[in-house]
Amino acid sequence: MARPDTREQIIKAGMKCLQERGYNAVGVQDITETAGVPKGSFYNHFESKEALGAEIVARYGANSSRREILADRAIAPLERLRQHFQRLNRVFTDAKFERGCILGNFSAELSAQSDLIRHSLRDLYARWTEDLEDAIGEAQQAGTITSQAKPADIAAFLLDAYEGALLRARVERNNQPFDRFMQFAFGQILV
Repeated sequence: MARPDTREQIIKAGMKCLQERGYNAVGVQDITETAGVPKGSFYNHFESKEALGAEIVARYGANSSRREILADRAIAPLERLRQHFQRLNRVFTDAKFERGCILGNFSAELSAQSDLIRHSLRDLYARWTEDLEDAIGEAQQAGTITSQAKPADIAAFLLDAYEGALLRARVERNNQPFDRFMQFAFGQILV
């Protein structure tokens, strides 16, 4: 019987705990209890909770399901963008607005508290913006987005607007912020 990978158990437990309760409300003991490992095992794999937080941000950013829709060249670029945001909307709606995006949650909670995590977040914002930018640039070349704005600027705006919509949806506990985002993004910005 294969031994469970303790490091992976800690990362998964950390992701769950931090997403549900926030960084500052969770201690190493909470994470190790959720992972079902001794507290000492945590420090065999991570020098601190902050190091685990940075690893979680990196993992969250590498999430292939988020990236694969945007990279699927078999789908028209504007449709890839639409499917990308629709999928995100479903994820957060299915979680009944109780779980937010690590990117938004950590940005609000930790950007002034941890340089290590802030740098990981900055890198994640950059990668996500680039993924959006690529699809927007393709759509502009195909003529399905006629805006002459730089793809990087449109991508950054969409990401900023989406993260704001997600925060508001969590507060209001309904889809209206997502609906407004989709209406303006695909009815006025990406035209």
